[in-house]
Order: sequence, then structure tokens, then C-alpha cells
Amino acid sequence: MAGRLRSKTAVVTGGCSGIGLASALRLAAEGARVVIADINDDRGHELASEFELVYIHADVTDAGQVRDLFARTHASLGSVDVLFNNAGVAPQQDGSILDVDLATWRRVHEVNLTSVFLCCKAALPYMVQQRSGSIINNSSVVAVIGAADQISYSASKGGVLSMSRELAVEFASAGIRVNAICPGPVSTPLLEQYFAKEPGHARKRLDRIPLGRFALPEEVANVVVFLASDESSYITAATLMVDGGASGVFTGAA
Repeated sequence: MAGRLRSKTAVVTGGCSGIGLASALRLAAEGARVVIADINDDRGHELASEFELVYIHADVTDAGQVRDLFARTHASLGSVDVLFNNAGVAPQQDGSILDVDLATWRRVHEVNLTSVFLCCKAALPYMVQQRSGSIINNSSVVAVIGAADQISYSASKGGVLSMSRELAVEFASAGIRVNAICPGPVSTPLLEQYFAKEPGHARKRLDRIPLGRFALPEEVANVVVFLASDESSYITAATLMVDGGASGVFTGAA
């Protein structure tokens, strides 16, 4: 069913790797004009050339750079139809609340939560003017279950869920849908970096996934494409679990 997003413009933050890159490529395959926003300029320009994407350097924690990202997108491509807020960090310094310092807490929230606020704030005026748009926010399974041992990451992703519902209700009458996805562990460089801190974490997470494996980035990207397309036209304020069944498992104590 190729072409579901023909004539649409999509912006993907953190689009140079992992879920962001997989989603950018799937959106483009469905006909969208895709802008990847990232701070990895060498990789961004390489991807833009190889896959006919648009790359714009943007630190999504910087309000001015975010406003410029959407202004340039609208000016050059004519619309802002889809926003996938994907950029995020999960630093090795995150862990128990007893051990995490304030600098780590603030950095994780800046990238994982404040960036979503800034990007939505910048994109929504264009969508309101168009009377249409789909915003997909990347949360996490740890926003709805505990025992992650990532206090900063878990709290930031919980904030993404709450913000998504709030925006969905506020802007539904303007024809804008806002949904959140909650992936479980996905085979990305970010996950590998986190598990490198303590290999036992990988085994513990895997044991809690009924499907018995971590997700591929492309499997999450498929859900992003669905939420971006008109096939999900009656879905808003939803939380879609993409976790292999992990959120449905009772495991007792962590």
C-alpha cells in the first residue's frame, strides 16, 4: 500500500540513527517529503544525499533552532503535516534516584521531554493553519511499568505520555491528532550503549518480553507510518504499546 503519505511533509527528530532513521526511510517510502533533524551533520548530509531526504541541523533543546527548523521546513516544502518527536538520550549515568546527580536528571529531561514541548510548540501553528496534522511522540514502555532502574529516563517518558494526551484533547477540534508510542527495548545503538553499563540488564529485560526478543527499529517505524497516515484518522490521545507484550506481564518484584 505504498503512497499513503504522498504530498505530506514529515519531520523526524533524531533522524540519523535507530528508530528515527528507520521511520524516516519508511515515511519516505510511503511518499512523504521527509526532513531529518539532528546534530550529527556528517551523517545527516550523507543520508540526505543517499536517500533523497532533507537534513536540517537542529539541537532540539534550543528553542531558536527548533523554530528555525519548522520555519525552514514550511518555507521550502509548503507544509508541516507529520511530526515524529523521536530524539532522546539514555545516559549510562542514569539509574537509581539515590545515585543520579541533578545534572543528569536535567539533561535527560531537556532532551527527552523539553524537546517534545519545543517541537510541538513550533509545529502546531502550521498545523492549526492547515487544519490538519499528526504528531507522534516517542515515549517508552518504562513510562507505564516500573523497575527500569532509569529514574530520569522513566520520568521524562512519563511526561511525554501526559503531554501527548493534553495536546490531543486541546487540538482535536483543529483536525490535529496527537498520539504516543511506547516501544520496549529496540535493537539500536542507544540500547547497546545503555546495556554496556551492565550486561545483566539486557538479560533481565529480555526475560520480561513474551515474544522473546528485542524489537527491530523497522517494527517501530511501521507503527509511526500508521499513525502518520489517514488509516489512523480516528485515533488520537492514544498510547500504543510496541513492546512485545512486556507491559502485560506480571513478574513480581524487580
